[in-house]
Amino acid sequence: MFYRIKDNIALRKWKYVDRAIYIKGEENAVGIPEKEFELLLLCDGEHDIEPSVYLSNLLTKNYIEQCEKGHRPSEWSLLKTYENFYFPKMNLMVTGKCNLNCLHCFNAKDNAPLNTELSYEQIIDILDQARDIGVHAFTLTGGEPLVHHRFLDIVKAIYERDMFIFELNTNGLLITQKMLDFFKEIGCNPLIKISFDGIGYHNWIRQHPKAEELTLKAIELCIKNGFKVKAQVQVNRKNVSSMLPTAKLLNEMGVYEMRIIRTTEAPRWEKNSPQSSLTIEEYYKSMIEFAKEYKNSGMQMIVDIWQLVRLYPAYHAYELVPIACNKDEFNIRIPMCKGNRGMIAVSSSGEVVPCLQMSGYFLEKGISLGNIFKTPLKQLTIESDYLNLAIAPLFKQIIENDKCGNCKYYKACTGGCPALGLLYSTNNDFYHEDITKCIFFENGWYDIINEELEGWRLTKPLDI
Repeated sequence: MFYRIKDNIALRKWKYVDRAIYIKGEENAVGIPEKEFELLLLCDGEHDIEPSVYLSNLLTKNYIEQCEKGHRPSEWSLLKTYENFYFPKMNLMVTGKCNLNCLHCFNAKDNAPLNTELSYEQIIDILDQARDIGVHAFTLTGGEPLVHHRFLDIVKAIYERDMFIFELNTNGLLITQKMLDFFKEIGCNPLIKISFDGIGYHNWIRQHPKAEELTLKAIELCIKNGFKVKAQVQVNRKNVSSMLPTAKLLNEMGVYEMRIIRTTEAPRWEKNSPQSSLTIEEYYKSMIEFAKEYKNSGMQMIVDIWQLVRLYPAYHAYELVPIACNKDEFNIRIPMCKGNRGMIAVSSSGEVVPCLQMSGYFLEKGISLGNIFKTPLKQLTIESDYLNLAIAPLFKQIIENDKCGNCKYYKACTGGCPALGLLYSTNNDFYHEDITKCIFFENGWYDIINEELEGWRLTKPLDI
């Protein structure tokens, strides 16, 4: 019998990743047992394959299909081997420009002269470089990515290269039915992440008299067309009281997930709305109160409270973000940040950074870890300053940071978020601890939140 790899499956190898497949529509590669991978290599429409348990496994997993002799797999499905480290995703800032003047954001419209934008030709170069190192999936972001005059051409170019978009970050104001129809036509079905900063406050933060009305219409339009929407909500002293009513509205609209993000003390925010940021402890207190009320509300929308807790009402469960590991999972070779390890971030000037949350810091400090237009992406993912930070393991932080190395909670938090650690550092220290996690564990917030969410299941309890 003859078999071929299905058109939605692709065989891949990277440095230190010997046997993996991509599945279209799934962000990360999947590891494959050696015997199954060897058999997949023979599923090329040319080899006569005898029945076996491995063949049955591949058929059950829906990786292969029976075919006539000579019916070969697609070019995309054939084995491709890369010399570089494995990076399945890219977070691409297509433009630093925006159509709004948000109070907290460096990429605001009135900062346009300072904000760069990638040309279409530069983006095509990036896409080709990404494909040639085995990148599979994209987050498109900005600024506001939809202000790029060739945005739809960029989307099309990604799919023409057998890659896909799994997330789109936008303020929503430029979303149209025509755009969504185009997405559906080419099979583009990203999670659409739309900024919405609370009932009665969105116009103020976004500095637009109809921002709230237009944003809610965009959310409604996306949901009506079958797209999942994640609402991203800034929270601060001024709008914190609107979080529960906002959650109720978004839940009623059919929003898939609400993400609440603490508005941090960035220079622009401090200038436009001084002393409006919640302190870390104020943030924890108010968000735990919100979580308790939300738990008892009967709402079903997933809620992700930034760097604190994720609520899964359908399962009566919650996950505490500060708990990254338990003692059985902990390994000093684990990457400091799984996000950095799995996703290359490229700014609108071509700078490569571990994550875009660090890009503003690096820009302000004049730090460059590499630029995709000066050094090929392949080289940057084989050996570079960027790579050293992106794949930095926990033992590097333990060596460089005595507080983390001597902390009894380190096996749980693994140092926290490197971007926040860098923000709280005074000397450009990538290995600095994320003090929000120190506050969480040292000041008893673990016990407080568990008490308030009693009755729901904690998915990963503290185990050190």
